[in-house]
Amino acid sequence: MSDEEHHFESSDAGASKTYPQQAGNIRKGGYIVIKGRPCKVVEVSTSKTGKHGHAKCHFVAIDIFTSKKLEDIVPSSHNCDVRPVPHVNRTDYQLIDISEDGFVSLLTDNGSTKDDLKLPTDETLLTQLKAGFDEGKDIVVSVMSAMGEEQMCALKEVGPK
Repeated sequence: MSDEEHHFESSDAGASKTYPQQAGNIRKGGYIVIKGRPCKVVEVSTSKTGKHGHAKCHFVAIDIFTSKKLEDIVPSSHNCDVRPVPHVNRTDYQLIDISEDGFVSLLTDNGSTKDDLKLPTDETLLTQLKAGFDEGKDIVVSVMSAMGEEQMCALKEVGPK
C-alpha cells in the first residue's frame, strides 16, 4: 500500500472559494453568489411569511467583474448553500510595466512580480492607467479577486518617479 503514488490535481490546500450564510443575514453592501457569479448586493427586500411558511429575501446585486445586474429570491431562513457568499479580496500592487499584448506587470509586497493580469476593460480606468504610466508616475493598482477570477478595479497615483 505504501508503494502507491498519489497525484493531486488541486493546489488550493482545500480552501473554499465561498462560504454559506443565511439569506436573512446578508445586507446591502455585502457579497453573494448569483448564477455562479460573485456579486455585490445593492438592494435587499424581505417579504413576510406567506401561506407556504417562509419569509423570502429578494436580492438585487451587481457582478463585481462584469457590472451586470443580477437578481435572486431565496427563503430567508435557509443557508445560501445554493447561492453561497464568495471570499472577496482586494490587494494593492505597484505598476511596473504595461506590455504590448495587453497584460500588466505588477510588483507584489514580497518583491516578486505578478505578470498574469490583463489591462482593465473599463475605458476610464484604462485611460488613467496608460496616461499615468506614460507620464512616468508611480501608480498603485487595486486588484479585486473572488472565485478564481481577478480584475483591476481602481488605481491611485503616488507621485512622480
